[in-house]
Amino acid sequence: MMDRDLAELYGVETRILNRAVRRNIDRFPEDFMFQLNKKETEIWQSQILISQIGISSWGGRMKFPLVFTEPGVAMLSSVLNSKKATQVNIQIIKTFIKLREMIASNKDLRTKIEELEKKYNKYFKVIFEAIKSLSEDKKENEIDSSGKIGVNV
Repeated sequence: MMDRDLAELYGVETRILNRAVRRNIDRFPEDFMFQLNKKETEIWQSQILISQIGISSWGGRMKFPLVFTEPGVAMLSSVLNSKKATQVNIQIIKTFIKLREMIASNKDLRTKIEELEKKYNKYFKVIFEAIKSLSEDKKENEIDSSGKIGVNV
């Protein structure tokens, strides 16, 4: 999650959140938090509408955004000591858990569908071949003795 999105959820300014993180940087190893580089920031900005919150007077952010992984978000509650921070963290972690459950259930569903396809593909193949055969038989019946297709009335 982006620093500005988390700051909004926590009800603090982005610079306040980032300052708290930098004061406790030892709690945020690379797998908890990282900073976007210039190119990544440009790509990110091109994909969203940037509001004027957190924008410097020269038209851009003063620093490149911080991005937090799930463990980094969990660590934020220890850095931002407030009831709201704790409540927000609980909700964010619950959301991550639900996302993982959804991904896992979709994976299970995809696996089940693939198993059904393997099991029933041979039956469907027979059905499609029978339909094709019937269709070809019908075409042959429509040709009269002169080789023309259709019936003359």
